[in-house]
Amino acid sequence: MGVLDGRVALVAGASSGIGLATAVAFADAGASVHAVARRPIDAADRITTHQLDVSDRAAVDALAAEWEGPLDALVVAAGVNVKERRLEQLAPETWDQLIATNLTGSFNLVRAFLDRLREARGDVVLIGSVSGNWPDISGAAYQASKAAVQAFARAASFELHDSGLRFTTIMPGVVDTPILDNRPVVPGPELRARMLAPEDVAAACLFVVGLPGRAHVPELTILPTEIQSLGKAAPAR
Repeated sequence: MGVLDGRVALVAGASSGIGLATAVAFADAGASVHAVARRPIDAADRITTHQLDVSDRAAVDALAAEWEGPLDALVVAAGVNVKERRLEQLAPETWDQLIATNLTGSFNLVRAFLDRLREARGDVVLIGSVSGNWPDISGAAYQASKAAVQAFARAASFELHDSGLRFTTIMPGVVDTPILDNRPVVPGPELRARMLAPEDVAAACLFVVGLPGRAHVPELTILPTEIQSLGKAAPAR
């Protein structure tokens, strides 16, 4: 039996990277998984896929209105970054894009599905980043959005803790995902091989959702063993 047998999960940002790995891990653990992303999702037949831009509030609301049955877990892994990320390079529309996807997308989904999640005494897992806690090369807009994701989850958890709904922020260090291709200097294969794999973060998501209802992990930091430690960013190259 899987640890998530009988549960229904929605995973956002599931076209690649952490989101895709989490959708697969949850399905392997027995959950009925719905995966959403802007781009097509190459997932196994047992995962139900939807094309969705999480920053499009009307589209998120439409998905929630069409939803049938319970929702036990929501994982929001949708995220973007850009090459021109230094403060003097940031255009207003770039700032808006990063905030809309990395932060407002989480609000849109939580807001739209809150009643179903509360009825299920379920889980909300938001993928933040260690970049929200200390300076690194990911840029002011990205770091601000990830810090805000953590604050949003803390406030939501504070308000709703007595309902049994658990909010968790997973804060990975550097992960070998396609978002790294948008770095000003793209890391080489030797460095990427020492980073976290998306499956490592998916395992953290599965761990917190799979805990018994009496236990709650509000925040979990996961780092690559060899190249990053708390307060120290991974090498740029």
